[in-house]
Amino acid sequence: MLALAEARLLTALGEPDARAAVTFLGTDRIEVLRFRAADDDGSGAGEIVRYATLGMSAHPMTDPTAAFADPLRGPRAELVLTVRAGRADTDKVLRPLAVLAATPQVEGLIVAPGASLDTGEPLWPGAPFTSVLVAESGGLVPDLELEPPLEPVRFLPLLPMTPNEAAWKRVHGAAALQERWLRGGTDLRDPLRAGVPLGE
Repeated sequence: MLALAEARLLTALGEPDARAAVTFLGTDRIEVLRFRAADDDGSGAGEIVRYATLGMSAHPMTDPTAAFADPLRGPRAELVLTVRAGRADTDKVLRPLAVLAATPQVEGLIVAPGASLDTGEPLWPGAPFTSVLVAESGGLVPDLELEPPLEPVRFLPLLPMTPNEAAWKRVHGAAALQERWLRGGTDLRDPLRAGVPLGE
């Protein structure tokens, strides 16, 4: 399973230039792979770095209200974060990312597009973000189809949110926040960006 997920990441993103493993008490090991690439948005702003988890998809996510956990059925996912390189010490995001990837095992949560995930601390030193918005899969890294009854592994992009953006999203919803970002021309890859104006 994880070998297939890793192969899908490598096919989409190339060879990782670094990887780290984190193990939390009572959970399986979570790896975080780092990929470097030329900027691909046409802005000429330089190199980007992507961090992808590997290990979250080993088990299906289970509804915490379910009477028992089905060992086969349920959504599976890995997380992908993309930032511009060289503007902040973003490699410190490895542990917060691993914490988020372990959340389904630890807290019985289902991580899905539109959800907010909070680390309770800056994603990296000096980061104005402590939480992320989970975006739709299927773009950067295509979903990995598995043999039924297993559900596909979805590679979910993470979009860092400032505390004000996270609070606004709780009231107005994920789609409304993404519309604000789009309207404001927000560079969601900038690790030191300011929050988008949220006034009516």
